[in-house]
Amino acid sequence: MTKKDFKIKIFADGADINGMLEMYRAGFVSGFTTNPSLMKKAGVTDYEKFALEAVKAIPDLPLSFEVFSDDFEAMEKEARKIRSWAGNIYIKIPVTNTKGLSSANLIRKLSAEGFKLNITAILTLEQVEQVLKSLTPGVGAYISVFAGRIADTGVNPIPVMQQTVKMCKDVAKVESLWASTRELLNIFQAQECGVDIITVTNDILKKIPNIGKDLTQLSLETVQMFFNDAKSLGYKIV
Repeated sequence: MTKKDFKIKIFADGADINGMLEMYRAGFVSGFTTNPSLMKKAGVTDYEKFALEAVKAIPDLPLSFEVFSDDFEAMEKEARKIRSWAGNIYIKIPVTNTKGLSSANLIRKLSAEGFKLNITAILTLEQVEQVLKSLTPGVGAYISVFAGRIADTGVNPIPVMQQTVKMCKDVAKVESLWASTRELLNIFQAQECGVDIITVTNDILKKIPNIGKDLTQLSLETVQMFFNDAKSLGYKIV
């Protein structure tokens, strides 16, 4: 499949260079995002080295890299450093620090200076509204709402995403983003909501060939998988 097969931009979410390049070559992703937890999982020990390798390998698509500090002054310094690495970088700023203090002032300052931002860890419409008020129209920003984490609380994220889409349309060059994707179905749900971007891990992206697959055939393949796995383990009941 290609980008033209989707009504939404798919960003690969991960921090493994080989995995990023695999999806880059596959041709259906329109960008990449990372975060500290994904970097920890991938075993990244040198952040700047990883980032520079990524932008060298992928110079023509947007990549999001996150600040790490909890102090807003330190966040600003990190943002300026990250921006210097390449022109296709969006800087990820968490919507608050760990004390729950809003990042709105930092967002306002950086956006006014032309920094492309990815505001992350948003879970409420109140946060969406506050962030949008802090952005400079026309600069470029992603409003990253963690729909998957909303769903993890037993709340349907679709109404939140639908309203986020409407709110983002009021600010030029701001794009809505469905984050923390849990399953392939989320891509179609996000499309139906009118969301601009969805971030998807490689494990889920590898299921894209299943789109449109005959369910009877998939049922047979599932039975075959169970049978072969049991056989390979030498399981016997009688």
